[in-house]
Amino acid sequence: MIKTIQQINIGILGGGQLGRMLIQNAINLNLTISILDPDKNAPCRHLVKKFTQGNLNDYDTVYDFGKDKDLITIEIENVNVEALKALEKEGKKVYPQPHIIEMIQDKGLQKMFYQRNNIPSPDFFLVEKKSQISKYADYFPFFQKLRKGGYDGKGVVKLVNPHHLDKAFEAPSVLERLVDFDKELSVIVARSESGEIKCFPVVECEFNPEANLVEFLFSPANIKKSVEKEALKLATDIAEKLGIIGLLAVELFLTKDGKVLVNEIAPRTHNSGHHTIEGNITSQFEQQWRAILNLPLGDTAIIKAGVMVNLLGDFGYEGTAIYQGLEDVLKFSGVYVHLYGKATTKPFRKMGHATIVDDDILKAKQKAKLVKNTLKIIA
Repeated sequence: MIKTIQQINIGILGGGQLGRMLIQNAINLNLTISILDPDKNAPCRHLVKKFTQGNLNDYDTVYDFGKDKDLITIEIENVNVEALKALEKEGKKVYPQPHIIEMIQDKGLQKMFYQRNNIPSPDFFLVEKKSQISKYADYFPFFQKLRKGGYDGKGVVKLVNPHHLDKAFEAPSVLERLVDFDKELSVIVARSESGEIKCFPVVECEFNPEANLVEFLFSPANIKKSVEKEALKLATDIAEKLGIIGLLAVELFLTKDGKVLVNEIAPRTHNSGHHTIEGNITSQFEQQWRAILNLPLGDTAIIKAGVMVNLLGDFGYEGTAIYQGLEDVLKFSGVYVHLYGKATTKPFRKMGHATIVDDDILKAKQKAKLVKNTLKIIA
């Protein structure tokens, strides 16, 4: 008996904001979703019929969660890959595929993948411990990135010279040479089970220098056509070479001399695609379901220019979240606020995002700055 998509029993590893937005789109297709997350108060808890609290890195927990599912996907890549491999061997569909998650979990393996496949990326060295860093004295400065476990700017430190390594990590790491870049770009690419591939238009990211995470995102990116073409080609090439089924976020550097380099990739829906909910014909979250259910991929064209601003917990506040100024920003035309349902805030925690759409990107940028300065998340 062939199951319809509504009869497929789907499990998502992770119940944070990405899972929440995936569920919002799953409801439109009447999909049956279960969630596994370590936090009993996870944002997804009350949005599904079955919520399981458990460790995403524990083999038995992940295996037991997945054994009655037809399809397992992720909203976070920090999961137990061996359990997913076992489930895949038993005939479960696991998308993205476990071997791809395993490679992307390790920034060293990522860099070697780029090297093997002639994908342009910043020069790098691999070290096992802090004492090995001084061997590369002639190549400073570096960003030292933990091979495993880093996210949202955590697990990354700038090393300026070999004589000041007090901040260096004592762990297996990638030493990535600093790039003199002009812009940071991102492309979300989808590849379905049938091999169909579609990219979303290139976006431009502006980072918060303190938190080292995206503060603003601009769609479309203000770049030359030749740069756009190269960025989309790189994203497509990587998706094809990986053979990924699902979504892939490809983060890029545009250097001051016009080269496009791959920074990192993430095998899931991504912060750099949130604007697609209001700004594009198909959102990244709908596209994820289309890709892993082997449905036709949706039209990724831009409806209106958009700016996404991450709503971060204000510095100096920790505790039960209070959204100050929400009523004021909702008075602005074209402003869409998404709150993630996190009960507590702390400095720089992602508590939500707002997308601002307008016919004029400059007007959208002005409104985005007003939103950032008006909507404060305190305790």
